[in-house]
Amino acid sequence: MNIVKANGIELAWDSFGHADAEPVLLISGLGTQMIRWSEPFCTGLAARGYRVIRFDNRDAGRSTHFSVSPAPDFGALAAALMAGRRPDVPYTLDDMAADAIGLLDALGIVRAHVVGRSMGGMIAQVLASDHADRVLSLTSIMSSTGNPALPQAEADVMAMMMRAAPDPVIDPEGFLAVRLAFARRIAGTGYPFDEEAHRAILLDEARRCYDPGGAARQIAAMAVAGDRRARLADITIPTVVIHGTDDPLIPPACGQDTARSIPNAIYLPIEGMGHDLPREVEERIIDAICNVMAGQSRLEKV
Repeated sequence: MNIVKANGIELAWDSFGHADAEPVLLISGLGTQMIRWSEPFCTGLAARGYRVIRFDNRDAGRSTHFSVSPAPDFGALAAALMAGRRPDVPYTLDDMAADAIGLLDALGIVRAHVVGRSMGGMIAQVLASDHADRVLSLTSIMSSTGNPALPQAEADVMAMMMRAAPDPVIDPEGFLAVRLAFARRIAGTGYPFDEEAHRAILLDEARRCYDPGGAARQIAAMAVAGDRRARLADITIPTVVIHGTDDPLIPPACGQDTARSIPNAIYLPIEGMGHDLPREVEERIIDAICNVMAGQSRLEKV
């Protein structure tokens, strides 16, 4: 793992593959760390001839945390948005996209392929729309456009996501019980739930850094992001949108809306996949990423 200064903060990152190969930047989702992009996934992508870079978003892992900012009051946040006011938040998705640009600058990379999952897909969309000269291709996985007309997560899913877990240092089993229940709920029906693998990644992330306030601040950044469809309409680079048909957190309609909003985007539904990346689908997703990076995608166009 390495640390660089970028956009006024510190970002933790690492990479796979030859340093001179064409770069691919992987952007993580809400409250998760770069290690959610598993080493087999990263090495598999690097084996196709790319330099694969993953990093911790701000407020996650070993990158800078904004702990001096108070945890968002979600009731006040929702009330402000309902009243048409833009509430003050510690930072926005645009700031997080600027972090990614800062990382590329620090690494001396002019342009990169960008792959984002969930919240990371939203950040990747901002990069592709607002920093078009820096992005070679876009892969948006299990993400959305911010279109207010889209279906939302079911109430129990949101409740489980927002439920506070015990401190993993004090009560590791209690922490795992809460987080595993949520992981199981958002997993799809098409693949077996690998509890051992989920336990391992949750504990690895907790050892690297446990900061529930960071996830809350990231939620606030997403909440004020608004409808990005007008921005997405300006994207002209090769794009693939990947979404699980069983995603209960960000429903499939959100992925379809993303693909419709980006000119010439390709839509790839993964049957039975939820809001996760099972090992069984990693090779198929790597294929899709490589196809769009090479401009040769023959997937379904929405």
